[in-house]
Amino acid sequence: MNHPFLDLAPLSAARFAAIEDRVARLLGTEQDVVIMQGEALLPLEGAIRGTAGPGTTALNVITGPYGQTFGDWLRDCGATVIDLAVPFHTAVTADQIRSAFAEHPEIDFVSLVHAEAATGNTNPVAEIGEVVRAHGALFYLDAVASIGAEPVLPDAWGVDLCVIGAQKAMGGPAGVSAVSVSERAWARMAANPRAPRRSYLSLLDWKHRWIDGGRKALLHAPAQLEMLALEACVERIEADGLDAVMGRHGAAALSTRAGAVALGGGLEPYVHDVGDAAPVATTLRVPEGVMASEVVARALVADPAVPLAAGGGALAKEMIRVNHYGVDATVGAVRACVAALGAALAETGLRVDTEGALRAVEDAWR
Repeated sequence: MNHPFLDLAPLSAARFAAIEDRVARLLGTEQDVVIMQGEALLPLEGAIRGTAGPGTTALNVITGPYGQTFGDWLRDCGATVIDLAVPFHTAVTADQIRSAFAEHPEIDFVSLVHAEAATGNTNPVAEIGEVVRAHGALFYLDAVASIGAEPVLPDAWGVDLCVIGAQKAMGGPAGVSAVSVSERAWARMAANPRAPRRSYLSLLDWKHRWIDGGRKALLHAPAQLEMLALEACVERIEADGLDAVMGRHGAAALSTRAGAVALGGGLEPYVHDVGDAAPVATTLRVPEGVMASEVVARALVADPAVPLAAGGGALAKEMIRVNHYGVDATVGAVRACVAALGAALAETGLRVDTEGALRAVEDAWR
């Protein structure tokens, strides 16, 4: 059987390095960029295990489920962890970070999620980065959901470890991911006896065997199809223009929010302040007495193609997530989601104004 995805020539080290260079340009960074051969959890965990240990005091910011996971990894590494948790319907502030430093001056590591697609909030990384840089802590950022939906600027923001994935706003593959690494972060890893070495989690292996070797020989056979998909994804963003791609995501978020408010039926934005809302996805709170997962199930019966999901875990009772990212960052996708939600809420006996909501979507998009 002949297929365009089969019998491809091996991906060369030069092609791999060229894709890394394009990802670095997307991030506007002069730092080393390593494309990891796995979903973004690979570099997210590898970066923490590489830089944290028993001598680390970490400020772990929790604005959603991934912040909780990072705290668990840090504790596994033997770090002392100070959790700064804020309600999931809001964002952390630079003043809260500054206060944590004043109370715990020994903090030398900060972990933060930029945009929480699971809860629909986004954090002001530029402002937080100034505070972290002034304190001198190492700054670790999960930008998996935000890249392509809003600016991600590790150099300008003083981020030492910035992890991205292509599967959300970039509209690319999930099987590869990338991390930019500052010289400070490399030095921290080199001095950490517990940093993974000779391991799939090891960033140091990529440093010593790939980067320091002039990117001439890959550590192992790359995930060829995913790498080619990543290359195509970056090419598409370059052709459209990153500002245009981010603009579509911002318009989708504002239109979804406007449509949900106009729809009525007790549906309202989960993230209270529009300034705290992430462009990558919009979360909505259902009225009391209504199960969010049941509303989503009804909506998907009517239109299985709409990018709707219920919140994870306990949030499945109250939260609906509109995943208007990647190819779904369009006015058509937003209209379809609002219409499907209107029909589903009406079936539960709630009074909604679907036509008014669709007009609000169009007005907000313009």
